[in-house]
Amino acid sequence: MDTDDLKVSALKTAVRAAQNEFDMAITFHEIWKPAAYDKELHARMGNSFATNAFHVVRAALRREMLLALMRIWDTNPKSVRMERHIGPLLRNQQIIDALAEERADRWDWPGVKEQMRLDIAKYANEALAIIDIYSKGGSDNAILQKIRTLRHEHLAHHQLRSTTEKGPDTTDAEIESFFQSNLKLIPILLHVIGAGYSTEESAEIHRRYTKLFWASMKGERTRGHPDYREPPSIAPQIT
Repeated sequence: MDTDDLKVSALKTAVRAAQNEFDMAITFHEIWKPAAYDKELHARMGNSFATNAFHVVRAALRREMLLALMRIWDTNPKSVRMERHIGPLLRNQQIIDALAEERADRWDWPGVKEQMRLDIAKYANEALAIIDIYSKGGSDNAILQKIRTLRHEHLAHHQLRSTTEKGPDTTDAEIESFFQSNLKLIPILLHVIGAGYSTEESAEIHRRYTKLFWASMKGERTRGHPDYREPPSIAPQIT
């Protein structure tokens, strides 16, 4: 196997690893969203003992989603390394040519290799446009750095704070923006290596399962909970 083949193999391995991590992030994120924003669910949980466990589960889902996302963008040599490993591989024209030649071998019509090369290069540039936004000097690099700090200081190496699900300098809007960027990025990367995948379809599946799950959740002070007890009636006072 020559050098280009090794690099193509490295790119495919890294992209598949990123897909696996993001699949986990989608799962945690979609289950977390109703726990965070569904007011009807919050009303059913109410001020009950069960709500204490509900808050722990909600925080744990958020924590695991962020950890999965950051494993995609980690700088550890054994991790995916979106910015430092996948990015440089996408910029390598020899890798793009090798991928085009590999794909063109499946078809027998004139100009197929050039068409494949242009198609792969288009997706590679789209992926790099997103990667560069979060890379050093990029417009949203500060968001990545804040989430990375949150990961290092509050998630990976310390117990999760009971009073917050995000760091003091990281907003839910910034985390959601970063999540949505990755939601777009992963399918583009899979197109580069010749694999089809829809993160939106995956998210929709988890939304359906999540709706069915949270629909049954309620605190013991809400009618329908197995431990619900009718409040004692108050006898009218005789004056």
